Amino acid sequence: MSEAQVESVVETDWNQSLELIATTGDKRLFMRFYDHFSPRLRSWLLKLCADATLAEELSQEAFLQAWRKAASYERSKASASTWLFTIARNLFIDFKRRQKVEQKHLQSLEGEEVQMDNFNLDSNIVKEAIAKLPHRQAQVIYQSYFLGRSHSEIAEIMGLPLGSIKSSIRLAFQKLCKDLDVAS
Repeated sequence: MSEAQVESVVETDWNQSLELIATTGDKRLFMRFYDHFSPRLRSWLLKLCADATLAEELSQEAFLQAWRKAASYERSKASASTWLFTIARNLFIDFKRRQKVEQKHLQSLEGEEVQMDNFNLDSNIVKEAIAKLPHRQAQVIYQSYFLGRSHSEIAEIMGLPLGSIKSSIRLAFQKLCKDLDVAS
């Protein structure tokens, strides 16, 4: 598509632009779509979540989904802007749901501290038991108790939520206690 054609379509109809993006995969046209809607979408998300970083992340993810799912856009069901903002809203809702689940999980783990003192066993037996754990659980135990890293550091290194790290450690200790026949 020529620059003049892109200009003509963009200036007249964003719905048609989105349909053309779907059929042609025109990156320049999508960049115009992005340039037009990005500030509005980011501003709207910022009002919704009150976190500039999250608003930026959700905005970028919404545009990524819009690019990937452009073929699913139907002008008869919604305007291009409504379609895009719906994608962003759904991403925000999904984020809040995940956040609630993680928060409940973290709250359930509060106050649960497993003491390493329970393991007054031969270190080779313990190492063998750790080797039998699932890979992630063995990694978090190693990083936490052998390298002395905090749960937050482990989460950052592994690219996982803090709640997942705490859960992995708790599950690993349960398996170790069972395998080593130690009361937790």
